[in-house]
Amino acid sequence: MTQLIQIRQWLETHWVVPAYSGGLLMGLTMVFFGAATNTLAGWLYVLSGLSLALLFLAAWLPPRYLKGITATRLPIRPTSAGTLLMVEITLENHTPQPKPLLQVRDQVPSRLGATPEQAIAVIAPHRAYRWTYELTAPQRGLYQWDAIALRTGAPLGLFWCQRQQRLPAQATVYPEVFTLSHCPLIDRGLPTLGDRWHQSHTPENATTGLTRSLRPYRWGDPTRLIHWRSSARYGDLRVRELEQLAADNQVLLALDTRPLWSEADFEQAVSAIATLYLYALQKQRSVGVWMAHTGILQEKHRVLTALAAVMPTASAEAAAPLPYRPLIWLSPEDAAQGQNAILGAWIRWPTSGSTQRAQPTHPARSILTLQTDRPLASQLQASPETLAAQTTHS
Repeated sequence: MTQLIQIRQWLETHWVVPAYSGGLLMGLTMVFFGAATNTLAGWLYVLSGLSLALLFLAAWLPPRYLKGITATRLPIRPTSAGTLLMVEITLENHTPQPKPLLQVRDQVPSRLGATPEQAIAVIAPHRAYRWTYELTAPQRGLYQWDAIALRTGAPLGLFWCQRQQRLPAQATVYPEVFTLSHCPLIDRGLPTLGDRWHQSHTPENATTGLTRSLRPYRWGDPTRLIHWRSSARYGDLRVRELEQLAADNQVLLALDTRPLWSEADFEQAVSAIATLYLYALQKQRSVGVWMAHTGILQEKHRVLTALAAVMPTASAEAAAPLPYRPLIWLSPEDAAQGQNAILGAWIRWPTSGSTQRAQPTHPARSILTLQTDRPLASQLQASPETLAAQTTHS
Protein backbone atom coordinates (compact mmCIF):
# COMPACT_ATOMS: atom_id res chain seq x y z
CA MET A 1 0.00 0.00 0.00
CA THR A 2 2.83 2.38 0.86
CA GLN A 3 4.52 1.67 -2.49
CA LEU A 4 1.28 2.44 -4.35
CA ILE A 5 1.03 5.80 -2.54
CA GLN A 6 4.64 6.61 -3.39
CA ILE A 7 4.11 5.67 -7.04
CA ARG A 8 0.99 7.86 -7.18
CA GLN A 9 2.86 10.80 -5.63
CA TRP A 10 5.74 10.37 -8.07
CA LEU A 11 3.36 10.31 -11.05
CA GLU A 12 1.50 13.40 -9.80
CA THR A 13 4.76 15.31 -9.23
CA HIS A 14 6.47 14.33 -12.50
CA TRP A 15 3.53 13.80 -14.83
CA VAL A 16 -0.19 13.46 -14.04
CA VAL A 17 -2.32 11.00 -12.08
CA PRO A 18 -6.01 10.28 -12.75
CA ALA A 19 -8.64 11.56 -10.37
CA TYR A 20 -11.58 9.35 -9.44
CA SER A 21 -13.64 10.64 -12.37
CA GLY A 22 -10.66 10.23 -14.70
CA GLY A 23 -10.11 6.64 -13.60
CA LEU A 24 -13.80 5.93 -14.11
CA LEU A 25 -13.70 7.39 -17.64
CA MET A 26 -10.56 5.36 -18.44
CA GLY A 27 -12.39 2.19 -17.38
CA LEU A 28 -15.45 3.05 -19.48
CA THR A 29 -13.22 3.81 -22.48
CA MET A 30 -11.63 0.38 -22.21
CA VAL A 31 -15.08 -1.22 -21.93
CA PHE A 32 -16.36 0.65 -25.00
CA PHE A 33 -13.28 -0.30 -27.01
CA GLY A 34 -13.53 -3.96 -25.97
CA ALA A 35 -17.22 -4.03 -26.92
CA ALA A 36 -16.41 -2.38 -30.25
CA THR A 37 -13.83 -5.02 -31.16
CA ASN A 38 -16.31 -7.79 -30.31
CA THR A 39 -19.37 -6.36 -32.07
CA LEU A 40 -17.61 -4.29 -34.77
CA ALA A 41 -20.15 -1.54 -34.04
CA GLY A 42 -18.98 1.74 -35.47
CA TRP A 43 -20.68 3.95 -32.89
CA LEU A 44 -18.76 2.14 -30.13
CA TYR A 45 -15.49 2.89 -31.93
CA VAL A 46 -16.50 6.55 -32.18
CA LEU A 47 -17.49 6.68 -28.51
CA SER A 48 -14.24 5.06 -27.32
CA GLY A 49 -12.22 7.36 -29.62
CA LEU A 50 -13.93 10.48 -28.27
CA SER A 51 -13.37 9.32 -24.70
CA LEU A 52 -9.69 8.64 -25.45
CA ALA A 53 -9.27 12.11 -26.99
CA LEU A 54 -10.95 13.68 -23.95
CA LEU A 55 -8.61 11.80 -21.62
CA PHE A 56 -5.57 12.90 -23.60
CA LEU A 57 -6.69 16.55 -23.48
CA ALA A 58 -7.44 16.33 -19.74
CA ALA A 59 -3.95 14.91 -19.08
CA TRP A 60 -2.14 17.41 -21.33
CA LEU A 61 -3.65 20.66 -20.04
CA PRO A 62 -2.96 20.62 -16.23
CA PRO A 63 0.87 20.83 -16.55
CA ARG A 64 0.46 23.78 -18.90
CA TYR A 65 -1.78 25.55 -16.41
CA LEU A 66 0.99 25.44 -13.80
CA LYS A 67 3.56 27.06 -16.09
CA GLY A 68 4.18 30.78 -15.82
CA ILE A 69 3.44 31.00 -12.09
CA THR A 70 6.21 32.14 -9.77
CA ALA A 71 6.14 32.25 -5.99
CA THR A 72 7.92 34.60 -3.60
CA ARG A 73 7.98 34.56 0.18
CA LEU A 74 8.42 37.44 2.60
CA PRO A 75 10.89 36.93 5.47
CA ILE A 76 9.22 35.34 8.46
CA ARG A 77 9.35 37.53 11.53
CA PRO A 78 10.80 35.80 14.62
CA THR A 79 8.37 35.03 17.40
CA SER A 80 8.31 33.30 20.78
CA ALA A 81 7.23 29.76 21.59
CA GLY A 82 3.49 29.37 21.91
CA THR A 83 2.68 32.38 19.74
CA LEU A 84 1.69 32.62 16.08
CA LEU A 85 4.06 32.66 13.10
CA MET A 86 2.86 34.80 10.21
CA VAL A 87 3.75 33.41 6.77
CA GLU A 88 3.08 35.35 3.56
CA ILE A 89 3.48 33.96 0.02
CA THR A 90 2.79 35.77 -3.25
CA LEU A 91 1.87 33.84 -6.41
CA GLU A 92 2.25 35.83 -9.63
CA ASN A 93 0.82 34.90 -13.03
CA HIS A 94 3.21 36.08 -15.77
CA THR A 95 1.13 34.80 -18.70
CA PRO A 96 -1.69 36.47 -20.64
CA GLN A 97 -4.07 33.61 -19.75
CA PRO A 98 -5.87 33.25 -16.39
CA LYS A 99 -4.84 30.42 -14.09
CA PRO A 100 -7.98 28.88 -12.58
CA LEU A 101 -8.64 26.23 -9.94
CA LEU A 102 -5.29 26.04 -8.17
CA GLN A 103 -4.31 24.52 -4.87
CA VAL A 104 -1.11 25.60 -3.09
CA ARG A 105 0.56 23.74 -0.23
CA ASP A 106 3.45 24.98 1.87
CA GLN A 107 5.59 22.03 2.90
CA VAL A 108 6.31 23.05 6.49
CA PRO A 109 8.04 20.69 8.97
CA SER A 110 5.74 18.26 10.74
CA ARG A 111 6.69 19.85 14.10
CA LEU A 112 4.68 22.91 13.06
CA GLY A 113 1.50 20.92 12.52
CA ALA A 114 -0.53 19.93 9.48
CA THR A 115 0.49 21.09 5.99
CA PRO A 116 -1.15 24.47 5.23
CA GLU A 117 -3.05 24.60 1.94
CA GLN A 118 -5.14 27.13 0.09
CA ALA A 119 -7.59 26.83 -2.80
CA ILE A 120 -7.43 29.63 -5.38
CA ALA A 121 -10.34 30.19 -7.76
CA VAL A 122 -8.34 32.10 -10.37
CA ILE A 123 -5.23 34.25 -10.80
CA ALA A 124 -5.88 36.89 -13.43
CA PRO A 125 -3.36 37.51 -16.24
CA HIS A 126 -0.30 39.45 -15.06
CA ARG A 127 -1.75 39.67 -11.56
CA ALA A 128 -0.64 38.32 -8.21
CA TYR A 129 -2.41 36.45 -5.44
CA ARG A 130 -1.25 36.96 -1.85
CA TRP A 131 -1.68 34.07 0.58
CA THR A 132 -1.23 34.73 4.28
CA TYR A 133 -1.60 32.10 6.96
CA GLU A 134 -0.58 31.51 10.57
CA LEU A 135 1.27 28.68 12.26
CA THR A 136 1.46 27.95 15.97
CA ALA A 137 5.03 27.29 17.09
CA PRO A 138 4.75 24.84 20.00
CA GLN A 139 8.38 25.09 21.07
CA ARG A 140 11.53 27.06 20.39
CA GLY A 141 13.79 26.20 17.50
CA LEU A 142 15.00 27.08 14.03
CA TYR A 143 12.50 25.69 11.52
CA GLN A 144 13.53 25.38 7.87
CA TRP A 145 11.73 24.13 4.79
CA ASP A 146 12.50 24.38 1.09
CA ALA A 147 9.48 24.29 -1.22
CA ILE A 148 5.82 24.84 -1.94
CA ALA A 149 3.62 22.64 -4.13
CA LEU A 150 1.20 23.92 -6.79
CA ARG A 151 -1.57 21.49 -7.69
CA THR A 152 -4.40 21.62 -10.21
CA GLY A 153 -6.93 19.45 -12.03
CA ALA A 154 -8.07 22.20 -14.41
CA PRO A 155 -9.81 22.46 -16.72
CA LEU A 156 -11.71 19.15 -16.74
CA GLY A 157 -10.86 17.72 -13.33
CA LEU A 158 -10.01 14.29 -14.70
CA PHE A 159 -6.27 14.33 -13.85
CA TRP A 160 -4.28 15.85 -11.01
CA CYS A 161 -0.93 17.51 -11.64
CA GLN A 162 1.47 18.83 -9.02
CA ARG A 163 4.68 20.77 -9.41
CA GLN A 164 7.05 21.97 -6.70
CA GLN A 165 8.83 25.30 -6.58
CA ARG A 166 11.89 25.85 -4.46
CA LEU A 167 11.05 28.54 -1.92
CA PRO A 168 13.39 28.35 1.10
CA ALA A 169 12.05 29.55 4.43
CA GLN A 170 13.42 29.83 7.94
CA ALA A 171 11.33 30.56 11.00
CA THR A 172 13.07 31.49 14.23
CA VAL A 173 11.08 30.68 17.35
CA TYR A 174 12.58 32.21 20.47
CA PRO A 175 12.27 30.58 23.91
CA GLU A 176 9.23 31.41 25.97
CA VAL A 177 9.88 34.62 27.89
CA PHE A 178 8.09 35.66 31.06
CA THR A 179 7.47 39.19 32.30
CA LEU A 180 9.15 39.95 35.63
CA SER A 181 8.25 42.88 37.89
CA HIS A 182 11.46 42.37 39.86
CA CYS A 183 14.30 39.86 40.10
CA PRO A 184 16.61 39.88 43.15
CA LEU A 185 19.42 38.09 41.30
CA ILE A 186 19.65 40.91 38.76
CA ASP A 187 18.62 43.81 41.00
CA ARG A 188 21.27 43.12 43.64
CA GLY A 189 24.05 43.03 41.06
CA LEU A 190 27.12 40.81 41.02
CA PRO A 191 30.44 41.27 42.80
CA THR A 192 33.09 43.16 40.84
CA LEU A 193 36.76 42.57 40.13
CA GLY A 194 37.59 46.27 40.07
CA ASP A 195 37.71 46.47 36.27
CA ARG A 196 36.00 49.29 34.37
CA TRP A 197 35.98 49.27 30.61
CA HIS A 198 33.63 52.17 29.84
CA GLN A 199 30.71 54.10 31.23
CA SER A 200 27.91 53.10 28.83
CA HIS A 201 25.12 51.03 30.37
CA THR A 202 23.51 49.85 27.15
CA PRO A 203 25.05 48.43 23.97
CA GLU A 204 22.98 50.82 21.88
CA ASN A 205 24.68 53.84 23.49
CA ALA A 206 28.22 52.46 23.29
CA THR A 207 30.69 54.63 21.41
CA THR A 208 34.01 53.59 22.96
CA GLY A 209 35.54 50.38 24.16
CA LEU A 210 37.64 47.47 23.05
CA THR A 211 36.77 46.36 19.51
CA ARG A 212 36.11 42.64 19.68
CA SER A 213 35.32 41.99 16.01
CA LEU A 214 33.81 43.38 12.83
CA ARG A 215 30.57 42.16 11.32
CA PRO A 216 28.33 43.14 8.36
CA TYR A 217 25.98 46.07 8.91
CA ARG A 218 22.41 45.18 9.93
CA TRP A 219 19.38 47.41 9.71
CA GLY A 220 19.15 49.53 12.84
CA ASP A 221 22.85 49.53 13.76
CA PRO A 222 24.15 52.96 14.85
CA THR A 223 26.12 54.64 12.08
CA ARG A 224 28.73 55.78 14.61
CA LEU A 225 29.85 52.14 14.95
CA ILE A 226 30.59 51.74 11.23
CA HIS A 227 34.28 51.06 10.58
CA TRP A 228 34.73 53.03 7.38
CA ARG A 229 38.22 51.82 6.44
CA SER A 230 37.17 48.16 6.64
CA SER A 231 33.93 48.98 4.81
CA ALA A 232 35.93 50.46 1.94
CA ARG A 233 38.21 47.43 1.86
CA TYR A 234 35.41 44.84 1.79
CA GLY A 235 33.02 46.80 -0.41
CA ASP A 236 30.13 46.73 2.11
CA LEU A 237 29.43 48.32 5.47
CA ARG A 238 31.22 46.78 8.47
CA VAL A 239 30.24 47.50 12.07
CA ARG A 240 32.50 47.32 15.13
CA GLU A 241 31.41 45.01 17.96
CA LEU A 242 32.65 46.44 21.26
CA GLU A 243 33.20 44.84 24.61
CA GLN A 244 30.25 46.27 26.50
CA LEU A 245 30.46 44.84 30.00
CA ALA A 246 31.27 47.39 32.68
CA ALA A 247 32.56 45.93 35.91
CA ASP A 248 30.19 47.82 38.20
CA ASN A 249 27.05 47.17 36.13
CA GLN A 250 27.63 43.88 34.35
CA VAL A 251 25.44 40.82 34.23
CA LEU A 252 26.87 37.71 32.59
CA LEU A 253 24.57 34.72 32.24
CA ALA A 254 26.17 31.34 31.53
CA LEU A 255 24.30 28.19 30.45
CA ASP A 256 25.75 24.72 30.95
CA THR A 257 25.14 22.94 27.63
CA ARG A 258 26.71 19.60 28.50
CA PRO A 259 24.39 16.56 28.07
CA LEU A 260 23.48 16.38 31.76
CA TRP A 261 19.93 17.71 31.57
CA SER A 262 16.50 16.22 31.41
CA GLU A 263 14.49 17.62 28.52
CA ALA A 264 12.00 19.51 30.70
CA ASP A 265 14.72 21.06 32.88
CA PHE A 266 16.77 22.20 29.90
CA GLU A 267 13.77 23.87 28.25
CA GLN A 268 13.01 25.69 31.49
CA ALA A 269 16.67 26.72 31.81
CA VAL A 270 16.65 28.22 28.30
CA SER A 271 13.44 30.12 29.12
CA ALA A 272 14.99 31.28 32.38
CA ILE A 273 18.15 32.65 30.77
CA ALA A 274 16.12 34.41 28.04
CA THR A 275 13.84 35.94 30.68
CA LEU A 276 16.77 37.13 32.80
CA TYR A 277 18.54 38.54 29.74
CA LEU A 278 15.56 40.63 28.62
CA TYR A 279 14.86 41.73 32.20
CA ALA A 280 18.45 42.96 32.54
CA LEU A 281 18.13 44.88 29.26
CA GLN A 282 14.91 46.43 30.54
CA LYS A 283 16.76 47.58 33.66
CA GLN A 284 19.47 49.21 31.54
CA ARG A 285 22.14 46.73 32.59
CA SER A 286 25.10 45.63 30.51
CA VAL A 287 24.25 41.98 29.96
CA GLY A 288 25.76 39.11 28.02
CA VAL A 289 25.08 35.40 27.57
CA TRP A 290 27.84 32.80 27.51
CA MET A 291 27.49 29.33 26.03
CA ALA A 292 30.26 26.88 25.27
CA HIS A 293 29.80 26.87 21.50
CA THR A 294 29.17 30.63 21.09
CA GLY A 295 31.25 32.41 23.70
CA ILE A 296 29.87 35.72 24.98
CA LEU A 297 26.93 37.15 23.02
CA GLN A 298 25.42 40.55 23.74
CA GLU A 299 23.39 41.71 20.74
CA LYS A 300 19.71 40.92 21.35
CA HIS A 301 18.90 39.18 18.07
CA ARG A 302 22.04 37.02 18.21
CA VAL A 303 21.37 36.01 21.82
CA LEU A 304 17.76 35.01 21.24
CA THR A 305 18.61 33.19 17.99
CA ALA A 306 21.36 31.22 19.74
CA LEU A 307 18.97 30.34 22.58
CA ALA A 308 16.37 29.21 20.03
CA ALA A 309 18.83 26.74 18.51
CA VAL A 310 20.83 25.56 21.53
CA MET A 311 20.69 21.90 22.55
CA PRO A 312 22.76 19.91 25.07
CA THR A 313 25.85 18.55 23.35
CA ALA A 314 28.91 16.60 24.36
CA SER A 315 31.16 18.99 22.42
CA ALA A 316 30.56 21.58 25.15
CA GLU A 317 32.94 19.67 27.41
CA ALA A 318 35.88 20.51 25.11
CA ALA A 319 34.99 24.18 24.70
CA ALA A 320 36.96 27.14 25.99
CA PRO A 321 36.76 27.77 29.75
CA LEU A 322 34.31 30.20 31.26
CA PRO A 323 35.38 33.86 31.35
CA TYR A 324 37.05 34.90 34.57
CA ARG A 325 34.46 37.36 35.81
CA PRO A 326 31.37 37.17 38.06
CA LEU A 327 28.46 35.40 36.40
CA ILE A 328 25.11 33.73 36.94
CA TRP A 329 25.54 30.02 36.22
CA LEU A 330 22.60 27.82 35.15
CA SER A 331 23.12 24.07 35.38
CA PRO A 332 21.70 20.83 36.84
CA GLU A 333 22.19 20.46 40.58
CA ASP A 334 24.67 17.59 40.45
CA ALA A 335 26.73 19.04 37.56
CA ALA A 336 30.09 20.04 38.95
CA GLN A 337 31.03 22.97 36.73
CA GLY A 338 34.73 22.14 37.08
CA GLN A 339 36.02 25.32 35.47
CA ASN A 340 37.71 28.45 36.80
CA ALA A 341 34.72 30.74 37.16
CA ILE A 342 33.55 33.23 39.74
CA LEU A 343 29.94 32.43 40.56
CA GLY A 344 28.00 35.48 41.63
CA ALA A 345 24.88 33.30 41.62
CA TRP A 346 24.02 29.71 40.80
CA ILE A 347 20.62 28.73 39.41
CA ARG A 348 20.29 24.98 39.60
CA TRP A 349 17.70 22.33 38.86
CA PRO A 350 17.44 19.33 41.21
CA THR A 351 18.30 15.98 39.68
CA SER A 352 16.09 13.00 40.41
CA GLY A 353 17.80 10.52 42.70
CA SER A 354 20.36 12.98 44.07
CA THR A 355 20.79 12.52 47.82
CA GLN A 356 22.84 15.60 48.66
CA ARG A 357 23.10 19.16 47.51
CA ALA A 358 25.93 19.75 45.10
CA GLN A 359 28.25 22.67 45.72
CA PRO A 360 30.05 24.64 43.02
CA THR A 361 33.83 24.57 42.77
CA HIS A 362 33.85 28.27 43.66
CA PRO A 363 31.16 29.13 46.26
CA ALA A 364 28.33 31.27 44.90
CA ARG A 365 27.00 34.26 46.76
CA SER A 366 23.41 33.21 45.95
CA ILE A 367 22.09 29.74 45.12
CA LEU A 368 18.62 29.49 43.61
CA THR A 369 17.10 26.01 43.27
CA LEU A 370 14.23 25.90 40.77
CA GLN A 371 11.51 23.29 40.42
CA THR A 372 10.22 22.31 36.99
CA ASP A 373 6.68 21.79 38.27
CA ARG A 374 6.39 25.36 39.61
CA PRO A 375 5.78 28.58 37.64
CA LEU A 376 9.12 29.87 36.41
CA ALA A 377 8.28 33.57 36.68
CA SER A 378 7.35 33.42 40.37
CA GLN A 379 10.53 31.48 41.18
CA LEU A 380 12.76 33.99 39.39
CA GLN A 381 11.07 36.85 41.25
CA ALA A 382 11.64 35.22 44.64
CA SER A 383 14.79 35.81 46.61
CA PRO A 384 17.08 32.77 47.02
CA GLU A 385 16.40 32.73 50.77
CA THR A 386 12.62 32.76 50.34
CA LEU A 387 12.69 30.09 47.64
CA ALA A 388 15.00 27.87 49.69
CA ALA A 389 12.61 28.13 52.65
CA GLN A 390 9.63 27.22 50.46
CA THR A 391 11.50 24.25 48.99
CA THR A 392 12.52 23.00 52.44
CA HIS A 393 8.97 23.40 53.77
CA SER A 394 7.44 21.54 50.84
